[in-house]
Amino acid sequence: MKLRKIKAIETPYTNVSESEYQVEKRRLQVELLKIQQWIIKNKLRLVVIFEGRDAAGKGSTIKRFTENLIPSQFSVHALGVPSKSESKYWFRRYESLFPKEGNISFFDRSWYTRALIEPT
Repeated sequence: MKLRKIKAIETPYTNVSESEYQVEKRRLQVELLKIQQWIIKNKLRLVVIFEGRDAAGKGSTIKRFTENLIPSQFSVHALGVPSKSESKYWFRRYESLFPKEGNISFFDRSWYTRALIEPT
C-alpha cells in the first residue's frame, strides 16, 4: 500500500480571507445579540447544545458565540462525571441547569462522556 502525502484539507472556507471572516463573524454575533435581547424582552428561554468528540472545538465555538452577549443573561455548562443518583436520573442534571426566563444556557456535551454515563 502506497501512502499519499496530504497536500491540503478540503474545506468550504478555503477562499475566505481573514478580513472577510472577521466581518462575517461580527455580523453573526450582532444577530445573536439581537436574539438575546428578544429573549430577554419576551422572557423566553433558550438552550443551545454543542455535541461532539473531545477536542472537536465545541468550547472554542461556544466562546465565539458568547463573546458579545450580555454576560448576566447566559451560562455555559460542561458537565463532568455524574454521581450515582445523577446517573439514574440523568435528565434531571440538565433540567436543573435550564435557563431562567430571559436567559440562554449553552451545553458543551462530549460524545465520549455521554456514551459512558447516560442511557440511550
